[in-house]
Amino acid sequence: MDDGKRDVISKSTQLVTGRTGQEYNQRKKRKGAFWEDRYHATAVENGEHLIRCLIYIDLNMVRTGLIAHPTQWPFSGYNEIQNPKRKNILIHYEKLMELLAIDSYDLLREYHRGWVEEYLNNESNSRDDKWSKSIAVDSKGFVEKVKFLLGAMAKGRKSLKAAEGYQLRDPSAPYNAYFAIR
Repeated sequence: MDDGKRDVISKSTQLVTGRTGQEYNQRKKRKGAFWEDRYHATAVENGEHLIRCLIYIDLNMVRTGLIAHPTQWPFSGYNEIQNPKRKNILIHYEKLMELLAIDSYDLLREYHRGWVEEYLNNESNSRDDKWSKSIAVDSKGFVEKVKFLLGAMAKGRKSLKAAEGYQLRDPSAPYNAYFAIR
């Protein structure tokens, strides 16, 4: 859902992650990086890949080991969907339901809770480079469209067939390829 203000999400995320990391480090009297990587946006079409992306994000803090369930992280998308606020709403619920082809908010909450529980119960909550390294994830047509829209910025980026659909990725090169001793 792009309304032309492409930098709003990245700037907001930078602010939130920076403050969260600083606050956590101060509370725990520690220093160093809180987040493994910088903010990274991945384009996702809709349907099954969007569901997997939502779940992956909901389980980020569980993956860190700080919490056992997304309900324990007050700023999670999980809580935003399961117990929506009346003010300062972060999610456009109607658009999300449209993209997921779900007819009612009650069904959205029920399905969402079930998807997260399924992942937690199956212990399939490991880090997945698909979400942290890909530029686009979904069908071949969607990935190729994103690549086309990126124009010159897509130079060198490859569309790869993955276990579940396609990914647009930066090419990976071995570290020593750039620093070979001659």
